[in-house]
Amino acid sequence: MTATAARAYRPALRQGVLLSPPLLRGPRTVHLVRHPVTGAAFEVGIKEHFLMARLDGTRNLDDLAPVYAERFGRRLGEEHWNRLLGLLGTRGLLVGAPDPAPPPPAPPRPNSFWRGTRPMVADAEATTARLHRALRPLLHSAVQLPLLAAVFVLLGFLAWRSGALLDGSAELVGQPFALMGVALFLWASITLHELAHGIAAQHYGGHVAEIGLRWRFPAALLYCTVDNYLFLPGRRAKLVIAGAGAYLNMLLLLPFGVWWFLLSADAPERSPLAGVLVLGTIQALSNLVPLPPLDGYRMLGHAVGADHLAPETRTYLALRLRGAAGADALAGYAVRARRIYTAYALGSAVLVLLLAAATITFVLHLLG
Repeated sequence: MTATAARAYRPALRQGVLLSPPLLRGPRTVHLVRHPVTGAAFEVGIKEHFLMARLDGTRNLDDLAPVYAERFGRRLGEEHWNRLLGLLGTRGLLVGAPDPAPPPPAPPRPNSFWRGTRPMVADAEATTARLHRALRPLLHSAVQLPLLAAVFVLLGFLAWRSGALLDGSAELVGQPFALMGVALFLWASITLHELAHGIAAQHYGGHVAEIGLRWRFPAALLYCTVDNYLFLPGRRAKLVIAGAGAYLNMLLLLPFGVWWFLLSADAPERSPLAGVLVLGTIQALSNLVPLPPLDGYRMLGHAVGADHLAPETRTYLALRLRGAAGADALAGYAVRARRIYTAYALGSAVLVLLLAAATITFVLHLLG
């Protein structure tokens, strides 16, 4: 394409190209771009995203140059424009451009007796779509808001009666059959936890790529992979998808909480119910802890608009520890990035210490 033709060209992104909201990755703010056919994804900077979001087939370089200069305070040069068109054309993201070669299939996952993963559903997208259609009336705010209020009431009740509940849970140590029943409920709860992620993703337009079984001997759990949630607009959808599993775990405890409350103090059922409530609450709330790979870690990343928060924090801290040797690289971090990575480093350290203390206290209480 000649320089004149490139300047007059009015490109358009092909239908279905996904552009993510801004994500903080290390010192840079990037946007993810995904091909609608091959699924290949890559990242671009803020300036490239600004231009790509305006490629609707009606604007050329002369149309976009003024708004670009107003936004970034510098002229959009022909070299930058041609480089962007070349990138998008090569990757098959423009109308009329040929599709690139599909990426090679991922190598099969090595499975063993001790650890592995195995897909369990032939069409995870269709399966979760059917579940979403069946449950859609229950997802209305008129239903969910009272249920959310009930969950907070249950948490307050559990805190109020924590002493009696912990004493009842400790009695499970001498009741192996009741303990097995509690363990079975917790396994079913975490299985439904994963399906809740998929149904929430369907509700907000996400795509469920895989449902399967993941095992790490002796544990085996269901998993659900949502492969495009980073491209969903707004933070609310991503936060709801990430938190849906823990929310469902708490919903499952509501009838057990009512049952335990209505029983007399000497009822034999109170001990197993206390175990369900205590261990089920720990299971649900522990998933909200903002440490990888838990749901709370993803929720924190969505809330602050950062991707790969833990590894990028480690990279930032390593540069800080290098002193003058890392000064040049640190200069590229904006104030917001420095604050986020410093706050996460300090917060996660304190959180790990608190969790260790809480775990030791809980185990000592059960043993005592």
